[in-house]
Amino acid sequence: MTQTKTINNVKAKNIDHKKLQNLALSGLFAALIYLLTAFVRVPTGAGYTHAGDSAVFLAACILPTPYAAAAAAVGGAMADGLSGFAIWIPATVIIKAVTSLFFTSRKGKIICLRNIIALIPSLALCIVGYSLYQGIFMTDGFSSATIAAAFGQTPAYCVQIAVGSGIYLAVGSLLDKTGLFKFIMHNAI
Repeated sequence: MTQTKTINNVKAKNIDHKKLQNLALSGLFAALIYLLTAFVRVPTGAGYTHAGDSAVFLAACILPTPYAAAAAAVGGAMADGLSGFAIWIPATVIIKAVTSLFFTSRKGKIICLRNIIALIPSLALCIVGYSLYQGIFMTDGFSSATIAAAFGQTPAYCVQIAVGSGIYLAVGSLLDKTGLFKFIMHNAI
């Protein structure tokens, strides 16, 4: 009976330890998403194009889904709010959290077919999500003309996802090749 209690206590401590590690890693990713979004950017007519999506993609491949979604939403929202674009926070929270759902952390490596394919719906969600938000909530009135004008920012969103995808693929490949990803997965998650 005492041995069973000891085993259960060890299991409970390991679960708490893993949750704490995931939470800490989520905070690091939220900070990285914020930094890459707020400071590695190029101004455009729709606001700015940034490199933060690369960290959203990486977080989604490393962290369990709820932690990745939280890191993406918090990091993106902080970047919008602290960079003077607070009006975009509602869209960013939803779009970045949903983006993390396209990727998997269960394949044993970052760059796998599923995660490469996930870049396509990420691009579509970015274009459609931000364009609809702009056309509906940031104009004087809802009309097909305001929606069409909002979709005029599509090239900027394509560049943003392309930059984020390029960085993600390069860093993800490096993490896979060096074994750092497996080390993180084994020791933190």
